[in-house]
Amino acid sequence: MNREESVQFAQKYLEDLLSFFGANITVSSTCDEDVIELSVPSNELNSLLIGRNAETLRSLQYIVSTILRNKEAELTRVNIDIADYKKQRADRIAKQAREWVEEVRRTGDSRVVSMNAADRRIVHQVAGEYSDIHTSSEGEGRDRKLTIAQASS
Repeated sequence: MNREESVQFAQKYLEDLLSFFGANITVSSTCDEDVIELSVPSNELNSLLIGRNAETLRSLQYIVSTILRNKEAELTRVNIDIADYKKQRADRIAKQAREWVEEVRRTGDSRVVSMNAADRRIVHQVAGEYSDIHTSSEGEGRDRKLTIAQASS
């Protein structure tokens, strides 16, 4: 399955999956580098489809990605966003990261935070905007922590 077929398959598969929840929704799709981006518009089932701590949303991504791998698709990485939930969350995380960076700059003390991989990636990107700030992740699995420190430390 080539790139275009992978994107079309993922879009159709997610639409079919959502129909099991009783949602007849048209999903929009794009391809950003090697990631299939699927966007589900806001609807009355947002909270059900996102789930507590976005667990349902992550599960939907996992299912679509797994099906693509099983079909030996060229693209298998999938990012699903429902009602711009991830975009809004990324904006909140980025804002928090900027506050942490300013705190580290002001106090000189490092900041250690526990967060999931997607959130850590956002903090690393934000910190990359500052030449005097360094970030690193240490640990394994759920115990992985992100450290924000001054570059000189």
